[in-house]
Amino acid sequence: MAAVQQPALPRTGFPRTIFHVDMDAFFVSVEELYDPSLKGKAVVVGGQRDERGVVSAASYEARKFGVHSAMPLRTAAKQCPHAIFVNGHPERYRECSEKVYKVLGGFTPQVEMASIDEAYLDMTGTERLHGPPLKAADHLHQRMKAETGLNCSVGIGTSRLIAKVSSAQAKPNGVLWIAPGQEAKFLAPLDVREIPGVGKVMEARLHALGIQRVGDLARLEEGELEARFGKWGLALVGKARGEDAGGWFDSEVGEDIEAKSISHEHTYNEDTADPSQLEATLMRLSEMVGRRLRESNFHAGTIQLKLRYKDFTTITRAHSLPNPTQLDTEIFEQVRGLFRKNWKAGAPVRLLGVHASSFATQAAQIDLLQGSRQERWKNALAAADRLRDKFGESSVSLAAGLRGGFRERIHENPASLPGKSKGRDKGKST
Repeated sequence: MAAVQQPALPRTGFPRTIFHVDMDAFFVSVEELYDPSLKGKAVVVGGQRDERGVVSAASYEARKFGVHSAMPLRTAAKQCPHAIFVNGHPERYRECSEKVYKVLGGFTPQVEMASIDEAYLDMTGTERLHGPPLKAADHLHQRMKAETGLNCSVGIGTSRLIAKVSSAQAKPNGVLWIAPGQEAKFLAPLDVREIPGVGKVMEARLHALGIQRVGDLARLEEGELEARFGKWGLALVGKARGEDAGGWFDSEVGEDIEAKSISHEHTYNEDTADPSQLEATLMRLSEMVGRRLRESNFHAGTIQLKLRYKDFTTITRAHSLPNPTQLDTEIFEQVRGLFRKNWKAGAPVRLLGVHASSFATQAAQIDLLQGSRQERWKNALAAADRLRDKFGESSVSLAAGLRGGFRERIHENPASLPGKSKGRDKGKST
């Protein structure tokens, strides 16, 4: 079997040219737009230094002290005591992401927002309009700064994989173009961890085989990697050559990839065994999950509870619904039932989570009486969503969730990513 390969020339007859645009320290940079006094300082976004949360982003000055995303806030405070800690403002990030998307759309209609602060652009065949790759990237740099006030790094290659890896090498505020035919040479000296999809576990397994660099990987026989890692082994062979092999790299730029699940979690700053507080949190989490379901026009057929105790013991319990839903109230009803059946009364809880999966694009048929009640809730929640779009996620909440109010977590993939289709925009019921 051979790994997936991209053709040298797509059907347009032009060499395939992919840009990966990655906004530099996006969350921090947006905060600096609103508070210029933060510029040049060690800044940590995601919460306060004494909270249990994790770092969402760190300025380059803070990174010099070892602070990085997903690090516990309290650890970051020890690593960089003089850092300025900022809670973060999700509404600002979504607004700036929309501006970024608008700039990118001026260069090609084939834009895919991979997250709130990075995107792939298929620039194949645009040379007559924008010039050769480096010239086009320079124009993009200038326009991005002029229209958003933000810096970005641009990686250019014949595949999304090469574009993504090269943009990381170009940071901060740089451009790197890997000319066609130079992909394997560029990748060879890099650590295998630089390959998208290779995490800590796979890195350790590869190191155990004596594979430290991408070049080491490229020299192995396909059959050996397939025998050890199955289809993922074949994908690794392709990736080591700079090809879009395996996972979501198999799709085209801009192709809508549907989510398999949606979830939200909350970690308490202090453990609690207060049942009213716990259920209020579940209501707020159910609202957040319902909101994202409606954004995608999905109805969830399975609702799952995640419960973590003070000692980190974690349980998950799921329930399949007879009729898929996207309503906050129905999600809460199910997850509250799971909570009441499985929580050890009086035991302090550290974390709660609500998870939705088994998606359908429309709800099953229900009786007229129940349907009338659901329609009223749909209309009410659609109005609430419009208010949240305008004033932020925490601007509207159901009464049962008021006591469970907490700061919205900073997401790289929030609801309504720019360019992603919305159920409401399609004229479908929400």
